Amino acid sequence: MRTILLSLAAALSIHAADAPLKAGAATANITPELGGSVVGGFAPFPCTHIHDELHARCLVLDDGKTKLALVVCDLLGLHRSVSLKARELIEKEAGIPAANVLISGTHTHSAVNALGGPVRGYYSDQELTDYQTFVARRIADGVRCAVNLLRPAEIAFGTVDVPEHVHIRRWFLKEGTMPPNPFGKIDKVKMNPGAGNPNLVEPAGEADPTISFIALREPGGRMISIYSAYSLHYVGGVGNGHISADYYGYYCEALKRLQTGGDEYPAFVGIMANGTSGDANNINFRTPQPRKQPYEQMQYVANDVAAKVNAALKGLTWQSSASLDARYRELDVKWRKIEPELIAWAKETEAKAPRIQGGKADLPLAYAGRVQRLAEASPETKFPAQILRIGDICIGSSPCETFAETGVEFRKRSPFEKSFMVELAHGYYGYMPTPRHFELGGYETWPGTNNTESQASVKLMNALLEMAAEVRPSAGQ
Repeated sequence: MRTILLSLAAALSIHAADAPLKAGAATANITPELGGSVVGGFAPFPCTHIHDELHARCLVLDDGKTKLALVVCDLLGLHRSVSLKARELIEKEAGIPAANVLISGTHTHSAVNALGGPVRGYYSDQELTDYQTFVARRIADGVRCAVNLLRPAEIAFGTVDVPEHVHIRRWFLKEGTMPPNPFGKIDKVKMNPGAGNPNLVEPAGEADPTISFIALREPGGRMISIYSAYSLHYVGGVGNGHISADYYGYYCEALKRLQTGGDEYPAFVGIMANGTSGDANNINFRTPQPRKQPYEQMQYVANDVAAKVNAALKGLTWQSSASLDARYRELDVKWRKIEPELIAWAKETEAKAPRIQGGKADLPLAYAGRVQRLAEASPETKFPAQILRIGDICIGSSPCETFAETGVEFRKRSPFEKSFMVELAHGYYGYMPTPRHFELGGYETWPGTNNTESQASVKLMNALLEMAAEVRPSAGQ
């Protein structure tokens, strides 16, 4: 009898390991009401028109034992508390553990505030605004709909390099031409120095041109979804007061149009997450481009990227099964320490502000407020980090605007050959330069733009690699 039971257990184990993968994808509309404040700059302004709807794009995978959910929202970013609420609802209503749900923002600069409060604070937990509550609810609804659409699927992984749309935006300038920063200091590099600037020397890093994507299709048939990640900050160029998903939304629609039966129920769902784009954007600073009409550039980029990803589908190897796993941690990453002399500068700047004429005081005044609020940050960051394993594919996450070199490092060091990162996941903690960039200065390193310690990227990388090792199947699995 014991032998029979052991044989039965072994047979069941083999059957579970070979269980066909299931996938389902859906979208949930997260478009705000008109009048909300558009974020993405230093002076938020009310939205007056919806150019294109915002969505939470959801993909659910099921290997017969474990379910994963991947969600990308058309938002600049989302506070940790939004992710917590959404994942709480998903676990309760869809039965997917919170640790198995990856939620990120695209970083469109044409969305309203899901970070919370009229003034940015530095807190790990917060009471949700009405819009944040709405977003959390809609994320959960989207995941539930994706669960409802689960069906047998084949999976494939691909990459394609598209370097022409991503450019480093941090530059060294000729000696003596660097303007002072808001704190009255001289940095070694400048962010967005101006296209065609005659003082350009060289970029301070290298952009990541690789688009990584996971494709799901019905066995031998229609495409279900493509989950993509590209390290392009955003494109921009919208109408005044407009809400828009930026190139991310255009890409998803362009990819759908390229699929046979893409609009047939259940519709194909394209998804574009932001990779690691904290020091890159769509501007070629060496070669100035003529000014374009609103939405022209983002449509061009989206259509080109979608065409290249779609073309790469032809050479993929498809599999009918993929075991799933996940890890989630909140790391001991410290908020950035604000020294007393910086507080003194902030108070002095605010005291002088009413007597300064023109717009030159705007940036120092903005940072004077940020510095003082950062000095009063919550005791803990509760800095979220996550790993998802989908067969032999590994996804790592970051809650920050993460530099391209961090994403490249993760791909190189991960124990999985097929690896990539997604940023702005489960929170928004500002920019996360690597330690060498702190020595160079520049916008992304300023206190109030960068909100965490200089070793944050190192701590995150170590944690991701540890978790990746934990979910790596042992020999014979």
